[in-house]
Amino acid sequence: MKTKRVGFQGERGAFSEVAARKMVKGSIDLVPQPNFTAMFRALAGGRIDYATVPIENTLAGSVHENYDHLLKYRLPILSEARVQIVHNLIAAPGVALRDIRRVYSHPVALQQCRRFLDEHRKQFEAVSFYDTAGSVKMVVEEKRADAAAIASEAAAAIYGGRILARNIGDHAENYTRFFLLGRRADNTRRPTGTKTSIVFATKNVPGALFRCISVFALRDINLTKIESRPMVGRPFEYLFYLDFIGNPASTAAANALNNLAEITEFVHVLGCYSAVP
Repeated sequence: MKTKRVGFQGERGAFSEVAARKMVKGSIDLVPQPNFTAMFRALAGGRIDYATVPIENTLAGSVHENYDHLLKYRLPILSEARVQIVHNLIAAPGVALRDIRRVYSHPVALQQCRRFLDEHRKQFEAVSFYDTAGSVKMVVEEKRADAAAIASEAAAAIYGGRILARNIGDHAENYTRFFLLGRRADNTRRPTGTKTSIVFATKNVPGALFRCISVFALRDINLTKIESRPMVGRPFEYLFYLDFIGNPASTAAANALNNLAEITEFVHVLGCYSAVP
């Protein structure tokens, strides 16, 4: 069986790697990418076979950069997954909690552990870092005796870190939704999923968005998310990303999309995939 090259943003042990292992079965070669732009370019250029993309978090909201990349690169969404985000305080072996003076992690992770950090604010300061798993890699490889990182349990295992405190996030219901993207050639496959993501631009007239939403409501199609993003070069005009339950090949969804195309500037189907319960 061919090994699948799967890209993700960040270092080994990132939550995106956890999502990759969840969505791609069989033999995989994990390919870390320095940022989201590099990951989309690698997939579009054929240097990887799939990409794991975080699209929204239940606490931090949408990852707006990746919505923009979905439209720019038009790489098909093949599946989705939800990963529970469990933050842990991790240090190099031999380092105790009382030794810590600085805690490194991605700014979003630091914000999601604010209660824990506030409880220890007299002991250590929070320092922003480019990646959760990358912060563990740094404190362990550099043998920082006065520092720790906030990241996943997987990151601690990969880099040989010691977990000083588990599950330190402010909220237990912390989940990130991920998309698995494929190459453009995957667009030629007939979709068999139960959930569809699209992007469209309305005409700049009164009631335009109401009419767009109505094409789904009139056919009893359930919308699960709608997200607006600015249109580059057209100040204060917007694109709309929308998810609905249904397959574009079904009669109801096909009629809704045809109707939507008649009243918008454009409609593009980003992917059809199996909905996560």
